[in-house]
Amino acid sequence: MTPPGTCAPGLTATGVEMQPLLTHGTLTVVGRVRDASNATLIARAHRDAQHLDCVYKPLAGERPLWDFPDNDLAMRECLTYAFSEAIGCARVPPTVWRSDAPAGPGMVQQWVAECADDEQPPVTLVTDREPPAGYLAVLRARDERGRSVLLVHRDEPDLAAIAVLDVLANNADRKGGHLLRDDAGSVWAIDHGLTWHPEPKLRTVLWGWAGQPLTTAQQRLARQAATVLAGDFGIRLADGLGVPAREAARERAEMLLDTGVMPLPDADSPIVPWPVF
Repeated sequence: MTPPGTCAPGLTATGVEMQPLLTHGTLTVVGRVRDASNATLIARAHRDAQHLDCVYKPLAGERPLWDFPDNDLAMRECLTYAFSEAIGCARVPPTVWRSDAPAGPGMVQQWVAECADDEQPPVTLVTDREPPAGYLAVLRARDERGRSVLLVHRDEPDLAAIAVLDVLANNADRKGGHLLRDDAGSVWAIDHGLTWHPEPKLRTVLWGWAGQPLTTAQQRLARQAATVLAGDFGIRLADGLGVPAREAARERAEMLLDTGVMPLPDADSPIVPWPVF
């Protein structure tokens, strides 16, 4: 879906030039994403002659959850963006905290204009017995018509980096619809409210690398994560979500470095979010 008006140019690797506009631009709400579980508003940030379409999630619109504290999902999204940038993943759209937003404090994130005719979607369902070329299998299930289908995702660097990010941030809600490919071919990861829980909660559609050795790029992300979590970001994480959240994240980084492989699913816990898309 594309919000009303003219979208800003596509995202860069980091989107740093968009930060002042997201942080200080005047926000005007222009619409709403109706199928989101929490209030998700479409807004436009204006500053001087610039404007940028963005997603705005106010704290006041967060639905209480039994296993996550109230009124901090937006903060978790901001932390995940900061962490992604700090470790060199750079697959999360620029995300900032705004205390002066129209419907109250919340997070504001640059809108990703999704490619309308993506012939190789990041995550999809196929009726083939084996994954198509360039895809990895996740699981087999049956669709609403009773047909056997295979959940698959692309085998490509952007998704491999996001898979490591999800392990490190303990993402409990990596749906297929949270992975968006832009017109330039890059994949962006959105919706990180259910992250950083101190208890194991990894639920993701990116299990295609489970049990496989970390690539050189994935190893680099894990090493940088260990450094970042021991420094200023670790302090910020502990201040925002508590010391247990930071220590659990450090243990996950150490696990990746010690084992050298992507983790396997926990047979005793849900391994994919619902719905999957």
